[in-house]
Amino acid sequence: MKKQTLVALAFLTLCTSSLFAESVKAKKKPYNVLFIISDDLTATALSCYGNKVCQTPNIDAIAASGTRFTRAYCQGTYCGPSRASFMSGYYPHATGALGYSNPRPQIGDRATWSQHFKNNGYYTTRVSKIFHMGVPGGIEKGDDGADDAASWTERFNSKGPEWKAPGIGETLEGNPDGKRPVVGGNTFVIVAADGDDLVHSDGKTAAKACELIEQHKDETFFLAVGFVRPHVPFVAPKNYFDLFPYGEMNLPEKIEGDWDDVPKAGINYKTSVNMKMNVMRQKKSVSGYYASVAYMDAQVGKVMNALKESGQADNTIVIFTSDHGYHLGEHDFWAKVSLRDESAAVPLIISVPGKKPAVCDSFAELLDLYPTISSLCGLEVPSRLQGKNLAPTLDDPTHQVRDAAFCVAPMRKGFLLREDKWAYIQYKEDASAGIELFDMHSDPLQYTNLAESKKHQAVVARFKKKLAAKLEELRDNDLKKK
Repeated sequence: MKKQTLVALAFLTLCTSSLFAESVKAKKKPYNVLFIISDDLTATALSCYGNKVCQTPNIDAIAASGTRFTRAYCQGTYCGPSRASFMSGYYPHATGALGYSNPRPQIGDRATWSQHFKNNGYYTTRVSKIFHMGVPGGIEKGDDGADDAASWTERFNSKGPEWKAPGIGETLEGNPDGKRPVVGGNTFVIVAADGDDLVHSDGKTAAKACELIEQHKDETFFLAVGFVRPHVPFVAPKNYFDLFPYGEMNLPEKIEGDWDDVPKAGINYKTSVNMKMNVMRQKKSVSGYYASVAYMDAQVGKVMNALKESGQADNTIVIFTSDHGYHLGEHDFWAKVSLRDESAAVPLIISVPGKKPAVCDSFAELLDLYPTISSLCGLEVPSRLQGKNLAPTLDDPTHQVRDAAFCVAPMRKGFLLREDKWAYIQYKEDASAGIELFDMHSDPLQYTNLAESKKHQAVVARFKKKLAAKLEELRDNDLKKK
C-alpha cells in the first residue's frame, strides 16, 4: 500500500512539474525591442553592405544573425520628416510634418510607435536622438529637441562637446584658403579628438543604454538608442581617424557633364562646387565620415555586448537603421536631401530570435517598422498605419512586400518613386521644376536622365499618374477625416 502511494505521489509530482513547465512556457516573457538608429548613415559605408575600407564588425554581427534589407528607403531625406514619419506611422504628406517639428499636433492622441508598446505594458525609453534633435546644437546643450514626452516611460539625453572638442580640427567646407577657423552648425568639420569614447555624445549614449539594459532586464522593454554620428561635425577620438589616412581615400568616379541633364532642383544643396572643396578636402571628408562611422560602430558593439551579458539576447528583437542616406561625393554631391539612391536609401537590419539570417531584396520603408515590430511582438497592429508588415520576409526573404518605395524631399518639393527597374523623381506636384528618370538596371549609379527621351514618355506618364494617385491617397487618410 505504501509502495502504491509512493508511486502515485511520484506520478502526481511528475504531472504537476510538467504542467508547471508548460505553464511557464506558455507565459514566456514577450520579446524586448532594441532599436538602434544612426544619424546620416549611408548603407554604402558599412562593410556588411560591401564597403571594403570602412569596417563595421559590430553592425555586421547584427546582420549576420538577422535579415539585411538591400532596398530599404526613408520617407524623408533629412532628419525631421523621416523620424516623424516612422515614429508616427504616417507618411510626411499625411501629417504635414515636413520640417523639424514633433508630429504630435497632427496625430493627436494616436499612439506613436514606442507609445503603442508603452500602452501595452512595455518599459519604453530613448537615449539621445530618436525624434528630431539638432546636431550639433542640441547635443551641445543636451536638450530634448523635438522629442515627444508621451512616447516614453523615461528619456535621456547625451551631451557632448561636438566641434568644440579639443583635438586636431579643420573646417573643410567654404575654406579654400585654409584660413577659416573650426566652426559649428551643419558644416563639414573634422575633429580628431583628444580623449576616449566617453568624451562624446555617442559614447555616453552607449554607456547609458548598457546601464538601462542591466536595470530593466527583468522587465519587458523597448529601448531606442540614437547615435548622432556620422552626422557633421565628423568628430571622433583620434584613434578612429588613424584608421583612415585621408591620402588613401578614394573618391567616386567623376563624369564630365554629369549635371547637364539634371534639373536645377536636382542639384543637391551641398556640392563640391558650392562647398569649395578641392580633392584634398573631399578626401578628408570621406576620412572623417568613416572615422565617425567606425566610432559609432564601436558603440553599437558595447550595447550589443551588454544585451548578451544581460541574458536577454535570445529574447530581444534588434533593429539597426539610419534616418536617411548620405552622399560622399557621388555626382559631386555631399550630405543628404537628394532623392538619389545614396541619400534616399538606408541600411536596415532586423534580427529576431530564432529566425534564420538572410538577405532580402524586397522594397522596404522605415514606415514599415511600426507595424512589423508590433506584429512580431504579438501586439495589435493599428489599421490606420500606413506602413506594411515586413514580418513575412523574415521567414521567406524572397517575399515581396510592395512594388515601389516612396520618399520625399520637402526642401526641394521633390518626390521619389523607386521601382525595381526605374527611379522616378519629380519636383513639385505639377512637375514644373523638372523630372528625373533613371534605368536602374542599365544605369544603377544614375548618370543618365531619361525623362526627356521620346522613347520613355510612356514611362514618365505612368509615373506621373502613379505619383498623383499616391499623394491623393495620403491626403485621404484618417487624420483628415476626423
